[in-house]
Amino acid sequence: MLDQIKLVCNRFGFEPEITAKISKIRPRLRIYEVGVAYYGRSYEEGKKITWKDGIKAILAIVRFGLF
Repeated sequence: MLDQIKLVCNRFGFEPEITAKISKIRPRLRIYEVGVAYYGRSYEEGKKITWKDGIKAILAIVRFGLF
């Protein structure tokens, strides 16, 4: 099933895209978000996520969720 899904996004839109596409294939399938424990990187070590990345994720939700 998952090997039949063609993915378009390769950044922050990946999660909404895969969730939307799986829910269209199997509408009754329950998708759970599971928390994980880890030691995060400091701001200096980590990726710098800005508000622009949030806008891109919202647009991906709209794009893959409605069409």
